[in-house]
Amino acid sequence: QLQLVESGGGLVQPGGSLRFSCAASGFTLDYYAIGWFRQAPGKEREGVSCISSSGLITKYADSVKGRFTISRDNAKNTVYLQMNSLKPEDTAIYYCAAESVLWCTLKEGGYDYWGQGTQVTVSS
Repeated sequence: QLQLVESGGGLVQPGGSLRFSCAASGFTLDYYAIGWFRQAPGKEREGVSCISSSGLITKYADSVKGRFTISRDNAKNTVYLQMNSLKPEDTAIYYCAAESVLWCTLKEGGYDYWGQGTQVTVSS
């Protein structure tokens, strides 16, 4: 069974940090771009960051630039999202997704596989 599994969510104070992992099972991520998306209560899901299959291309939403860093370790079949300087508005359910393309996009339409989501709450 092809699966993506996110981990690393939780409750954190404003200004704190979290690191997400997105691990694949049943397939290798080597040829997949990976995107991170989030959905806050009452809002549409939005693209946060993505990384190409090679790792050479990365993209970030303006709202997280300079605070979030995406990376991948194909040997571990895992993609990471390091989130620093977290704000209350970062509170959302975060999802990772995989798309079999060489580039990456923050638009969710083409992604083939999705994780189950992990909750992040930024609150004092």
